[in-house]
Amino acid sequence: MASAHKSVWKNPSYLQSSFGIFMFFCSWGIWWSFFSRWLTDPTHGLGMTSAQQGQIYSINSLATLIIMFAYGTIQDQLGIKRKLVIFVSAVAACVGPFVQFVYAPMLQAGGTTRFIGVLIGSIVLSAGFMAGCSLFEAVTERYSRKFGFEYGQSRAWGSFGYAIVALCAGFLFNINPMLNFWVGSICGLGMLCVYAFWVPAEQKEELKKEADPNAAPTNPSFKEMIAVLKMPTLWVLIVFMLLTNPFYTVFDQQMFPTYYANLFPTEEIGNATYGTLNGFQVFLESAMMGVVPIIMKKIGVRNALLLGATVMFLRIGLCGVFHDPITVSIVKLFHSIEVPLFCLPAFRYFTLHFDTKLSATLYMVGFQIASQVGQVIFSTPLGAFHDKMAQILPNNDMGSRVTFWVISAIVLCALIYGFFVIKHDDQEVGGDPFYTDKQLRQMEAAKA
Repeated sequence: MASAHKSVWKNPSYLQSSFGIFMFFCSWGIWWSFFSRWLTDPTHGLGMTSAQQGQIYSINSLATLIIMFAYGTIQDQLGIKRKLVIFVSAVAACVGPFVQFVYAPMLQAGGTTRFIGVLIGSIVLSAGFMAGCSLFEAVTERYSRKFGFEYGQSRAWGSFGYAIVALCAGFLFNINPMLNFWVGSICGLGMLCVYAFWVPAEQKEELKKEADPNAAPTNPSFKEMIAVLKMPTLWVLIVFMLLTNPFYTVFDQQMFPTYYANLFPTEEIGNATYGTLNGFQVFLESAMMGVVPIIMKKIGVRNALLLGATVMFLRIGLCGVFHDPITVSIVKLFHSIEVPLFCLPAFRYFTLHFDTKLSATLYMVGFQIASQVGQVIFSTPLGAFHDKMAQILPNNDMGSRVTFWVISAIVLCALIYGFFVIKHDDQEVGGDPFYTDKQLRQMEAAKA
């Protein structure tokens, strides 16, 4: 493991990891940012109701949580090997032809054929993207500890990639939604090339060490990974994540795009503006990936997680308070700090309070799988509730706004719960300790 952080531009593992996660988010973001619009838009998409869309999101989430747990256990056994990452990259490279020739026709067919298409799509899209996202993040975080670079700096390139394609997604969607999926395939092919052929010398050396039969084992046993599920402290955090992070999909992907597009004179203007706003927001998110580690150094890991939940509560609630494009756009930009405040402190929480060799499994179970379970629980009922409120309160999009307030209230409950149960940074430290700048200064003063 690298003992000191060299200049990132001279660190080949940082460059390789950053470009790989950049290509992944390009491949995912170009179609995922408009997936909800594709399902519900009657002009450019499939014209589904919110309840039907919610069913698809629920089934996708169910497939994702199963695949994600498998990915976590497999990758913890593989260590820094890329076999699983290469497989996922190959799946991502096939998204264009899969949607064009298999998924879309089956969804349009209706009946039993549609249901089978939903099941097949949940496996393919989850294996390549929704579950793949946490895998790429876990692998990048592991590389950051092995090869001496900051995870947040590398993960920022993923947000940067998502931002670039989000700027184009709305315009491509207005031309033909299938273009979004085919561009995703092109980016997936680029990602496959990065992970299959770009192996820096230091990684080759580390792989040789791990392959030595006399080397001390660095990967957890299967028994240790299963024991993760018996940790009460993990389940405490899972409940917090269950009531917060799922709303990235339920609110931001399932409900907000249509709500936002309806604020404009035509859907085409709304789609194009949403794509531009989404791209700008993720550019800011990319920048915040570098700022949040500084925030954590000031306030600690626990407080950073609680701050993320506070931002989510305010953002979702205020989207229901306001109903003009400019103010709603400003509120939407709060998302740029919310995502890093969940992603980075969550990873650091696991490596702080638990054994670091279980980092991939813990992140999958405690953060990503908890999020997917929440999506399974909330997507369909909230979609149906949204449809019902839209019928009862059709004027001024009040149906959507009431739904947003309900979601915001759930997040507020999670925030209050988290305040009492999330561990302080100096409690039960089972991994790498974390010190704020103030604590480090105090430690230095004590040594003097």
